[in-house]
Amino acid sequence: MSAGRVVVTRPIPDAGLALLRDAGVVIEILQPDEERAVGREDLLSARADVLISLLTDPIDREVLQAAQPALRGVANYAVGYNNIDIHAATECGVPVSNTPGVLTEASADCTWAMLLGVARRIPQAHRYTSEGRFKLWGANLFLGSDVGPGPDGRRKVLGVVGFGRIGRAVARRALGFEMDVLAFDPFQREAIKADPQAEYAKLADLLARADFVCLHPPLTDETRHLIGESELRAMKRGAFLINAARGPVVDETALVRALREGWIAGAALDVYEHEPQLASGLAELDNVVLLPHILSASHDTRGRMAEIAARNALCHLRGERAPDVVNPEVYSTEVYSRRNPKP
Repeated sequence: MSAGRVVVTRPIPDAGLALLRDAGVVIEILQPDEERAVGREDLLSARADVLISLLTDPIDREVLQAAQPALRGVANYAVGYNNIDIHAATECGVPVSNTPGVLTEASADCTWAMLLGVARRIPQAHRYTSEGRFKLWGANLFLGSDVGPGPDGRRKVLGVVGFGRIGRAVARRALGFEMDVLAFDPFQREAIKADPQAEYAKLADLLARADFVCLHPPLTDETRHLIGESELRAMKRGAFLINAARGPVVDETALVRALREGWIAGAALDVYEHEPQLASGLAELDNVVLLPHILSASHDTRGRMAEIAARNALCHLRGERAPDVVNPEVYSTEVYSRRNPKP
């Protein structure tokens, strides 16, 4: 007998699907093609006891209301959940969960890969070599920027904006490069001050002093366009910007100007303001590294995320408190209690 029906918007690693199958759950994947988004009509017509959504799926009030009265929970396959209208979900008595904690180290590793790649011009050098253009070593071939101390011994400064799990992990890795670390996070001021490796700095001070600025804040109304024209102009001309947070944290149009006109030396992006579209002119620049939102994309990490999403989904199905619920107040609402009466 089926233990319920879980609708997955697009494929997730089999580690999570296997948990659902073992529990006797009926699984439907709305869009099996990973390179195609789920259509709006498919979302509105989905009939699920639990929905496993991806960060590309807009789970708004209309979708939530269309899924009533069957929908018992949404398990978001991501740490962030700005794709979901949490207020509307709570009003509908629908608990929402995410996949926190598991992707910290993989995301920090990729942030550093982006930082090193843009500083040492690794993608450009790879293309040059793979295209057969490398004919002879030259003293001026693909000159980049030092990440560790240069020949003069000056320590480079890493600026970390957003000092949550990922920001702290990125800062830890700076120790191996003998860097000084500045950190800005209005909600983590005391944690930064207690960290022996980091120095708290206001955003303006961090931007003025840092050789590398790594972005890790959540996307909120306050952080949307946190980095715009004035902030980019405040950075050093030789500095690099790495966006490993959410695309709209950066004004991408201003960034293209900054890169084209030399306000900063370069940028590395894993996320985009209007993802997957890039700002006009961004792809033509030679001082950028552009990734397709793969910050947490390791086999181990993405598989573990699938398992967490599946376990949360099973809790939603059973009317149990999900371990990673982001709107715990839903459990005390009348509409949730009616749908999940206690034995």
